Amino acid sequence: MTDLKEIKQLVADLHAELPRNDLVVWTAGNVSARVPGEDLLIIKPSGISYDEISADNMVVTDLDGNLVEGEHKPSSDTAAHAYVYKHMPHVQGVVHTHSTYATAWAARGEAIPCVLTMIADEFGGEIPVGPFALIGDDSIGRGIVETLRAHRSPAVLMRNHGVFTIGRSARDAVKAAVMCEDVARTVHIARQIGEPIPIAQADIDSLYARYQNVYGQEPAA
Repeated sequence: MTDLKEIKQLVADLHAELPRNDLVVWTAGNVSARVPGEDLLIIKPSGISYDEISADNMVVTDLDGNLVEGEHKPSSDTAAHAYVYKHMPHVQGVVHTHSTYATAWAARGEAIPCVLTMIADEFGGEIPVGPFALIGDDSIGRGIVETLRAHRSPAVLMRNHGVFTIGRSARDAVKAAVMCEDVARTVHIARQIGEPIPIAQADIDSLYARYQNVYGQEPAA
């Protein structure tokens, strides 16, 4: 089995990015990571202050949300994370936030349109809205999966709730959450001035392909 201690440390460290980027308040929000090769995930405990988060208090659950290892009750969003991992095998990280601007779009039940190259780059089109679902079981997870299966976006605005993002790693999912809030704010401001100009679909496809496949450094040999 992959070293659980290392993954717990990674997940604990990534949680610090949420308040650092103003994506959460108090104890809201969470980051999880799949344990490679195992039907397990690591997530923060329910109701734990961000100042108290450490590798030692991370919890391990199975993909039904059942506690496997840890002394604390898992996050109340664990069932949603678990459902995503169970039904989207390529996903290695999930993040949930209530970041202000993106959640405002979710409260209105409106997708964030693709009117910025950054949206085309990271999200491959609009950032979609998922259905309303109550917290506590896998209903939110179902909504996430059903919505994102039809989109290239790694982010979904769950109606009246907040943002969920997925990634090929937990770090990628955190990045998507940070970028989602940034573009939500920018598009909101743009709409106060006038109607934002949509990007043509062919240009969205070109921007997305470049950013996903060419942008950045080549992997080390």
